[in-house]
Amino acid sequence: MMRGAMRPMNEQQLAERFEGDRAHLHAVAYRLLGSASEADDAVQEAWLRTQRSDLREVENLSGWLTTVVGRICLDMLRSRKARGEEPLEPASKVVHDSADPERAAVQAEAVGLAMLAVLQRLAPAERIAFVLHDVFDVSFEEIAVIVERSPAAARQLASRGRRRVQGATEDGQPVDTAQHREIVEAFLKASRTGDLDALLTVLDPEVTLRADETALRMGVRSGWLSSQLHGAEAVAEQFNDRAQAAQLALIDGIPGVVWAPGGTPRVLFAFTILNGSVMEIQLAANPERLSRANVKLLR
Repeated sequence: MMRGAMRPMNEQQLAERFEGDRAHLHAVAYRLLGSASEADDAVQEAWLRTQRSDLREVENLSGWLTTVVGRICLDMLRSRKARGEEPLEPASKVVHDSADPERAAVQAEAVGLAMLAVLQRLAPAERIAFVLHDVFDVSFEEIAVIVERSPAAARQLASRGRRRVQGATEDGQPVDTAQHREIVEAFLKASRTGDLDALLTVLDPEVTLRADETALRMGVRSGWLSSQLHGAEAVAEQFNDRAQAAQLALIDGIPGVVWAPGGTPRVLFAFTILNGSVMEIQLAANPERLSRANVKLLR
C-alpha cells in the first residue's frame, strides 16, 4: 500500500464512510445543480461509481468523493445546457457547510433565489469552478481535474462566475441598487396599467420567466401561467394588466415584487437584472421558501 493511501475496506465499511459524507455531497450537488431531486441523483450515481472503483491509492476519500460528485454535476449541467432546460425549483433549502455564521451568510447569498438565476446563465465549467472554490474551499488544483483545465484556467473560470454572482455587469461595474429598484418599479407600473410597450422596454429580448411547482400550480388554476416562458413578448403578455394585487417589496434586501393578499406573502417575484434590463423573473410560492424570506413591503 502506497504511503498515505487508505487501508482496504469491506463493503460495509465503505458504505458507512460514504453515508458519513452523504450530507456534504448532497450540499455540494444541490448548490451546483440548484435542484434537490437532481442532487439526489448525483449522489446516488457517486455511490455507484464508488462501488466500482479501485480505492487503494485514494489518500482522501472525502476529497475524492467531492471530485466525483463535481464531475457528475458537470456532466449533468452540460447535458441540461444541450437540451436547453433548467430546473424550475428555486434554491429554497440551503444546508450550510460551515460553523462560521458570517461565511454561512455569504454562502446563502451565493445560492439565493435571485442569484440562482445568474448561476444558471453561467457556462457549466464556470459554475462548477465558482461554487466549489468559493463555497466549499476546493482547491483550483482539484477543480482543474474536474473541468479538465489547468489550475490557472480553473481560477479564471471561478473569477468570471464570481463577478456575475456578486452582481457585476460585463464591463465590471457594480449593479446600482437604486437602478434595480427603478427597473422593478417600472415593470410593476407597466404591468398594472396594461402598458405592453413599457413592459417590453424593461425586458431583455431573451428574458425568461420561471416558476417553482407551487407557483406554477397557482398560476395554472388562475388561468394565467401555463409554463416556463422565454422571450420578451411571451413574458410581457403574461404580466400585462395582471399585477393589480402585487406590491413592491424588498426580498432578502433585494428589490422585487410580492403578491401578498391581506399582507401575507403568497408569491415572491425575484428579478435578475443585468445591463439595465430584466433578464429573468422567478416566481416562488413554496411554503418553506416563503417562511425563510425576509420580506419588507414598500409603499
